[in-house]
Amino acid sequence: MRPRTWVLLLGALFAVLQLANVTGRDTPDSRNYLSYALVLRGDSKPEAAEATVAHYCASRASMAHRRQNVHVVRFHRADPAPLVEARCRAKELSEVERRLEAGESAGPMVPFSSERFMRIFEARPGYPLFLVPFVTLFGVTWGLWAAGVTVAVAGGVLVFLILRAMDLPVPLALTGQALYFALPSGAIAMRPMTEGLLMALTLAAVWGCALVLRGRRAGLALIAGSLAALFAVKHSQAMFLGGCLAAAGAAVAVARWRKGGAPGRDLAAITGIGVCAALGTTVLARLLGYPTVAESLQDLLADHFTRPDRERPWAEFWQLSGNFWMEWARRQFWEPFFLAAVAAGVWGALRRPVFGAFVIAAAGTGFLTQAGHPDINIWGGRLLALAWLLPVLGVPMLLEHLVRDRVSLPAQGHADRARSSTAR
Repeated sequence: MRPRTWVLLLGALFAVLQLANVTGRDTPDSRNYLSYALVLRGDSKPEAAEATVAHYCASRASMAHRRQNVHVVRFHRADPAPLVEARCRAKELSEVERRLEAGESAGPMVPFSSERFMRIFEARPGYPLFLVPFVTLFGVTWGLWAAGVTVAVAGGVLVFLILRAMDLPVPLALTGQALYFALPSGAIAMRPMTEGLLMALTLAAVWGCALVLRGRRAGLALIAGSLAALFAVKHSQAMFLGGCLAAAGAAVAVARWRKGGAPGRDLAAITGIGVCAALGTTVLARLLGYPTVAESLQDLLADHFTRPDRERPWAEFWQLSGNFWMEWARRQFWEPFFLAAVAAGVWGALRRPVFGAFVIAAAGTGFLTQAGHPDINIWGGRLLALAWLLPVLGVPMLLEHLVRDRVSLPAQGHADRARSSTAR
């Protein structure tokens, strides 16, 4: 079969497997994104509230039913789903009605939380805009599922394209696509949150870097377009990625210069785009009145503004960060799969130092995101989602290196034996 057929088959297999969990992926933040999408398509606030709460509470009821089915004590009791759904609807709708009656209806979302907290999501219209055609065509439940499948499969296809752009054999490029689906990156991309779209756009930027390094100038437009789209989805990721790509380009240019070579126009162009993206994001976010770093810090420490603001936020932040990374490291050493996967990815990326620098830079934005929000209980490690791009892209490059050595060594041994026999 042609390579594209294998790519499509892997994507179709992943989509079929996701039918096992059409519901149950929602988080509290999913309510904000969904209501934003419904308002963007023209629903009134009460209509968007009703549809969002219905979906969110049905999802929670489904999870309660599934948990009880396998509970060793309560599996034979009555189905808790109807009660869970009724209580959830009463709680959520009463809170929304109270806020709407209090006049909290100026923003583009249903006010599930305080106006101060909702402003953080107002600055992220990209993902709700992406959802609009899906929820309009397929309804809320299947629309969210279809959107998740689409963005997750797109991420896997981009992995394949990146590895092929770097001349990896088709089987290894398909291995990278399969890793993207099988590792936590696939499950995270399926959630009705921004992370799936963030990973896909970040991969598009990395693909642009690969094309530029292969002499194809169209890659520059791909990098710039991806960074611009990232600003609409989550502007902090555009700033992080722009800065990291610029740092990677500068580091490779310096390494070339020390070896007596010229940095090259390709590196200069990528670095320039990265610098413009980082600085432009900062300036544009300030002009648009987006929440500042200080506001994000208070959101973290004041439990989404449900407690009084902290008087010494930075001091508390650094103390919390130290505690977080110590606990994070302890848990990683306990189950070191993530660390082993990242180490293998770095090893593989360094087999191609120039391109590998941009892979490491893109994946490093996951660690920056986590560092900015040191919460150990955040929904399954989704803030570190982009770090999984290291094993996804690096392991196939490592395998290429190992397979090439394994093939070349026996061939060299055979040649040596032949020479020895001739000499005798």
